[in-house]
Amino acid sequence: MATWDDVGRIVGELPETAEASPRNWRVRKKLIAWERPLRKADYAALGADAPDGDILGARVADEPGVYFTTPHFDGYPAVLVRLAEIGVPELEELITEAWLAQAPKTLSRKFLNGS
Repeated sequence: MATWDDVGRIVGELPETAEASPRNWRVRKKLIAWERPLRKADYAALGADAPDGDILGARVADEPGVYFTTPHFDGYPAVLVRLAEIGVPELEELITEAWLAQAPKTLSRKFLNGS
């Protein structure tokens, strides 16, 4: 089970990241992960499938048991994550992929080359 501390640690290990506001992480100025509590419309859309607990928004992913979306995010390249249902290794992969999707290409290449 992952925690907000895990999110902060993982993001903090990636180049040029910052917690712009509490639980709102960016690479330079681009959003990569954020706390995203469900809203009234989300509960209405998800009905009985609406999860409890902390929800992390991230720019990439694909595993319906862990990741989900709401109509608010239709057409937007982001998913929501049941933080209590994702393991730390999967969280690290998700955040790294989100970072790679948002980081400038030169910074991404440098990171991937281990420089």
